[in-house]
Amino acid sequence: MSKACLDAAVMTASEAAALIRSGRLRAEDLVRACLDRIEAREPVVGAWTWLDPDAALAAAREADRSAPRGALHGVPIGVKDIIDTCDMPTGLGFSPYADRRPSWDAACVAACRRAGAIVLGKTVTTEFAYFAAGKTRHPRNRLVTPGGSSSGSAAAVADGMVPLALGSQTAGSLIRPAAYCGVVGYKASHGEFSLAGIRPFAESLDSLGILARSLEDVTLMRQVLLGRCQPAVAPVDGTAPPRLALCRTPHWGNMEAAAREAVHDAVARLRAAGASIDTVELPAALAGAEDAQYAVMAHEAWRNYPFEYERYPVQTSAAFRALCEAGESVSPAAYRAALARIGEARAAFARQFAGYQAWLVPSALGEAPLAEDGTGDPIMSRLWTALHAPCVALPHGSGPRGLPLGIQLVAPKGGDAPLLDVSAWAARYLVPG
Repeated sequence: MSKACLDAAVMTASEAAALIRSGRLRAEDLVRACLDRIEAREPVVGAWTWLDPDAALAAAREADRSAPRGALHGVPIGVKDIIDTCDMPTGLGFSPYADRRPSWDAACVAACRRAGAIVLGKTVTTEFAYFAAGKTRHPRNRLVTPGGSSSGSAAAVADGMVPLALGSQTAGSLIRPAAYCGVVGYKASHGEFSLAGIRPFAESLDSLGILARSLEDVTLMRQVLLGRCQPAVAPVDGTAPPRLALCRTPHWGNMEAAAREAVHDAVARLRAAGASIDTVELPAALAGAEDAQYAVMAHEAWRNYPFEYERYPVQTSAAFRALCEAGESVSPAAYRAALARIGEARAAFARQFAGYQAWLVPSALGEAPLAEDGTGDPIMSRLWTALHAPCVALPHGSGPRGLPLGIQLVAPKGGDAPLLDVSAWAARYLVPG
């Protein structure tokens, strides 16, 4: 493929991998195109905390000299900066750790490299993957946040700097940036992927995920992370549309009007395509699950970061310190009660879900807010994260400021593969803004 025909800003990882395997695209040309895009746009977007162009090009040349190693052979990816890499710093979004260099790859990075992926660099995260924002701005408007904490990964994919990136979620840290930036986001079921080599924030909630340009790319990366690069299960057949449930959640009234309209429009389009969509309410047993999520997150963050809290009283943010102080006030008995509450809610959700292939819920309260106001409210994701549910953010429509909107599809824990099939079916009928 000639460089004139190569548009790295729109090419999916699946397309790139197929072209590289066929010999019609050189990995070096793809990596160069991504680096050119980064050079042009990084001063505006600020998605990266570490890049080594020479190393990336050397890895691409080696890929071009070698037989295909796996499903991502020669494909560049971005890695969130809480995920360890043996050849790059992992700074956790925290300035005193900017030069922290682990001697190992996280399990997810090792799996990607084994499949032939080229780690282009480390993407910006908020401090310890919590709320204190990094330098990244929204690709469409530099005054606007891309969300948190997987901000750099979402912005890099949205801006065409890289086709795939790894992110994570403890509250709403992956789905919200995906929704704000208008890309596909997949948060796996809790425990679906190994978290070895990823600094834990709240281990009872942390989940790895993927930011991509298509569901096909998400499925490809998921297979790599599971160590099974076999052909994907075919998406739900167009002649047998799924049975879905619309759940507006108790926060519907707090959403921007355009975001509510986007959800209703998505429902109308999916119904017109043949989907059966009921309207459901959250079971009573889920009341309080969001509060329990916060209690668990705060308590576990306090347990996991005592060194940083004590050693760096000036460098740590006020938001992080307030969370740790809240976590310290959660007694062991209250912590156990919060975990039990979440367990009961998880079981109730699975019971009410029976008979559906996915629940359709809002992905965010609205368009991305101004960066000066923070990284946005994760309220539309807290519950599903607490339930260990797999979640998929799909872009659909745009708001009054021209920024992306979308929907979220969720399922009970362990329902990742069927959820991705339904999401692939639904994506055919949605209209990204």
